[in-house]
Amino acid sequence: MAYVPGVALLAALVVGCSADADSSANGADSKAGSPTVTPAPPGKYLTLPAPCRAVPRSTLKDLLPGAAELPGDQQEKVFRGTAAVTYDTDRKVGCSWKSDAPDATRSLSIDLERVVSYDPAVSDDDRADTVYAKKEKAAGLSSSTTPGPDAEKNSGTPDEKDEKGEKGEKGEKDGKGKGEEKGTASSGPSSTASPSKTPGAGGSPSGSGSGGPEDVLPSRILDNLGDAAFLHDLPKRSGSTAQNHTVSVVFRTSNVVVTVRYAEQPALVTQEPDGAELQEKAQALARKLAETLSE
Repeated sequence: MAYVPGVALLAALVVGCSADADSSANGADSKAGSPTVTPAPPGKYLTLPAPCRAVPRSTLKDLLPGAAELPGDQQEKVFRGTAAVTYDTDRKVGCSWKSDAPDATRSLSIDLERVVSYDPAVSDDDRADTVYAKKEKAAGLSSSTTPGPDAEKNSGTPDEKDEKGEKGEKGEKDGKGKGEEKGTASSGPSSTASPSKTPGAGGSPSGSGSGGPEDVLPSRILDNLGDAAFLHDLPKRSGSTAQNHTVSVVFRTSNVVVTVRYAEQPALVTQEPDGAELQEKAQALARKLAETLSE
């Protein structure tokens, strides 16, 4: 009878060891109740394109007027571009081009950054969105609060806008009434002059007009370009030198953030860059790059 308890004890030890072995084989966490973290999905892009070959030569000829007329070696050097110095071409690349023409100097640069999140709880796309948002904020823009071209005339509370509208209608009626009573049409400058365009407050669409300040749309959020995009228009004048006008288009597509900068420096102080043209061409190039990345 003294032998039976020993057998029972041996059997209990065998059962316990088997349970531990099964637990280890199944990879179960020995700490009860510890949370399981599901890694966030990786970004769409694992590599970046060669930046100096990302812009077709036909596009460069359009963006860099005068380059196509240069002698063979000089032309080749301009179109080849200058690669940006980076230490990890899988993460960040760039290229720049510059063309000197008799009337102006045009410069172009592109930068591409592939964002990788090292936090398993944050996706590459979300991390890239944070990088993009910082650039947007630095440009003084916000995708949720950026005013459109008509923001100035549409500003104010609904009551204020209604009051302004009523005053305008009343003024028109009064003006018409006085003209009818006198039997002549008003001919003063205040009644015949068309409303002047305010620089940076609207104007004609990009690519139309003379390209003066009144025709250039302000910095703004862009639609239908990647997952998020904005345009930053930055004209500068320094002392007696000619005006330098730079347009930047920044967009994000998945975990890649792209920046396009296009600028013109006129040869003469009396000349003024065509801001509308710069905006139009910078946007067109940005859309081509977005299409190339999506291929």
